[in-house]
Amino acid sequence: MVQKRYVSIWFRHLLADWQLIRRPELKDVPFVFAAPDHGRNMITAVSLLAHSQGIDVGMKAADAKAICPGLEVIDDKTGRAASLLKAIGEWCIRYSPIVMVDDFSTDGLFMDISGCTHLWGGEREYLKEIVSRLKTKGYTVRLAMADTPGAAWAIARFGTVTPLIPPGDHAASLLPLPPEALRLDEITLNRLRKLGFYRIKSFIGMPRSVLRRRFGEDFLTRLAQALGSADEILRPLQVPEPFQQRLPCLEPIKTRNGIETAITKLLENLCQHLQGEGKGLRSAVLSCYRIDGKVVQVSIGTNAATHSVGHLFKLFQLKIDQIRPALGIELFVLDAAKVDEVAPGQEALWTARPGLNDQSVIRLLDRVAGKVGTGVIHRYVPATRYWPERSVKNCTTATEKPDTEWRLDNPRPTELLSRPEAIEVMALIPDHPPKFFIYKGAKHEVVKADGPERIEREWWMDKGDHRDYYRVEDGQGRRYWLFRSGHYDSGQKYKWFIHGFFA
Repeated sequence: MVQKRYVSIWFRHLLADWQLIRRPELKDVPFVFAAPDHGRNMITAVSLLAHSQGIDVGMKAADAKAICPGLEVIDDKTGRAASLLKAIGEWCIRYSPIVMVDDFSTDGLFMDISGCTHLWGGEREYLKEIVSRLKTKGYTVRLAMADTPGAAWAIARFGTVTPLIPPGDHAASLLPLPPEALRLDEITLNRLRKLGFYRIKSFIGMPRSVLRRRFGEDFLTRLAQALGSADEILRPLQVPEPFQQRLPCLEPIKTRNGIETAITKLLENLCQHLQGEGKGLRSAVLSCYRIDGKVVQVSIGTNAATHSVGHLFKLFQLKIDQIRPALGIELFVLDAAKVDEVAPGQEALWTARPGLNDQSVIRLLDRVAGKVGTGVIHRYVPATRYWPERSVKNCTTATEKPDTEWRLDNPRPTELLSRPEAIEVMALIPDHPPKFFIYKGAKHEVVKADGPERIEREWWMDKGDHRDYYRVEDGQGRRYWLFRSGHYDSGQKYKWFIHGFFA
């Protein structure tokens, strides 16, 4: 079983750092963010320079300006810090598939990094990489790694020795820290201070019944979460796909050959996993995380489930030109967005390969769709409906089985209009086929006709007349499918329609 390890990232001046990135000229100017609260303008975030002059979060903006006359007050917006933290968290997915926003302090992130650190050369190098990258972007951060989210949170904010707590040492690392490190509410913290508990080691050995009676169940829950005796439920920003492969790169990938090599490795691992589960890929998304913070995505789809590495690679090969590596790609993530069951193959001697049962046909369709678009190729099967325009349906897969068989008792046009179009007709006798008809301004003399074939309306769905269909041929040999709606009525101008064309 993999040892669970967590990282806590604390952004000490999140909004201030973000503002300095956008406006570097504020580097030597003390500034704060403020928002109205019950008729008063209250400070919500402070810069490092303003904090050094005695200004802190929760002060009135007017009092802060009295302390620091040169203070610049910037209007804050509701949810700005949360949106910024979420965006940074999504960027951090390159280091771990499971990244969570810290709901308690709203200025930090958690990462479940179990099994990830070896890709960066170990835990210490892993922490150095994250700190270095975030500082390069302009953020002041403190990180810590421990066996539990609670211990990592405590060390990141209150630790003074090392941010890297070895496995199994998280309980000992909590002992010299103040009670604030347990993420307790202010009422509980005041009770602890009144009783002289200024360090966790002062009360950690006391009976649980005594602690519960004095400080409540929430206090014991926070303590248990930090020690690892109780699970802490964290909500990931993105739930990892059950079939997902990740490939971090030691050096940024910039070339087509490098991208193709990365895709091949991802597909080999993914298809091996799928094959073991008896499943095949129907659609996949490749996310390329660039070192400039941008994410480039391409996707593929298949008409039938497959775990053929060669076939899937050819589909991605058609999309590689859409991947712009810029300064380089540092992480590739392949998500199997949709998978289906794969029927086990039969022995080649006994396998017939007609039509869509031939896997080479399926692969050809996939490659054509990759070039011209997935919405261009369609497959239709018969539906159990009477009305001709409702008697076919579009399939979602190339292997979908129809509910009924195609009708062969009467010919049907090779091209069927989605909606019948009105035509002008002249018939010698009202109930006979037309002598000629006018369609889109062109007159067609009818030389041959066959019919009628009566098709009743689906009375359980809507009301209306039946249709009498005729197959007619004009003087140029073109054949059409016409129908008269209902019985002849001299008072209605359009009773005839064209519905399709024969080959």
